[in-house]
Amino acid sequence: MSILIKPIITEKQTEITENMPNRYGFRVSRDANKIEIKNAIKKLYGVDVKSVNTMNYDGKRQVRYTKGGVIRGRKSAFKKAVVTIEEGQTIDFYSNI
Repeated sequence: MSILIKPIITEKQTEITENMPNRYGFRVSRDANKIEIKNAIKKLYGVDVKSVNTMNYDGKRQVRYTKGGVIRGRKSAFKKAVVTIEEGQTIDFYSNI
């Protein structure tokens, strides 16, 4: 199983990256630690990682009202990593498109 699931490209994360150009967010495997995340970023993007901050999020409850009745469920829990890379280096998420 891969450690990095996908980069986080939302309005909030994009604003953080614009204010601090060397910070990027990634959705990562729940059992990955900071050292594994650092090594995966270095291997995949070829940048030097200064620090890794991780956050665990619980799944949110979801309720949907349909013709057939109320459907209740949960979104899955996930882990997010905010990676700070060395000054002068960048990660281009759109280069492979």
